[in-house]
Amino acid sequence: MTIPGKFPVDNQEFAGKRVLVTGGTKGAGEAIVRRLTAAGAMVVTTARSATEPSSPKLFVQADISTLAGAEKVAASTMDRLGGVDIIVHSVGGSKSPGGGFAGLTDQAWQDELSLNLLAAVRLDRLLVPHMVEQGAGVIVHISSIQRRLPLHESTIAYAAAKAALATYSKALSKELGPKGIRVNTVAPGWIHTTASEAMVKRLAAHSGSDEETARQGIMDALGGIPIGRPAWPQEVAELVAFLVSDRASAIHGAEYVIDGGTIPTV
Repeated sequence: MTIPGKFPVDNQEFAGKRVLVTGGTKGAGEAIVRRLTAAGAMVVTTARSATEPSSPKLFVQADISTLAGAEKVAASTMDRLGGVDIIVHSVGGSKSPGGGFAGLTDQAWQDELSLNLLAAVRLDRLLVPHMVEQGAGVIVHISSIQRRLPLHESTIAYAAAKAALATYSKALSKELGPKGIRVNTVAPGWIHTTASEAMVKRLAAHSGSDEETARQGIMDALGGIPIGRPAWPQEVAELVAFLVSDRASAIHGAEYVIDGGTIPTV
């Protein structure tokens, strides 16, 4: 697949904006950090790894699937930036084994909910009051089209957590809109990342097949991708950059799907 060329960037569009991007060292999260930083934002990002990313940004090592990790990130963000204007919850993923519902233990369910739902809920609870005080802010939750098209073989718990995240986001938008804070959701389809390739390897190992067969199985389960390819992280980052910008100042409480046409219904 051909990686898209560079998109034009106004390097002052987000000048002075204070941003938190969770899960910003890999995949779409990393692309979002790079895009907002290139446009002048001061960006704090998080990851579980102690290895600080090479790109120019502030980094907090924390496991935000835990309350302690979320508290550490919130405190570090406020300490380093003095406040926050934009929050992008990009952290997420699935490590559950294949095998459908019977293969999911209580711990697997808890792990998926903690990472894909509660991490955002906790950080919002810790940081949004500061946005309310300043009377302005933007929040974007990265969901997934799997909330509408769950893959029963491999990602039931992940899909359920993302469905809950979308519902939570809508409720949050109703509460925060009158207070000057916009809340939107981005629902990607299959994104070409190292995490998606890792899922392919897990499914291949579980089924005893090869990676190409596992990859095709995902495509078949999704019903195909009309444009013929997954999205690139940079393309997701462009959508997020638009939604957190003043160009989208009337967009609120909405979900934007970026899936190459995968969802077959209106």
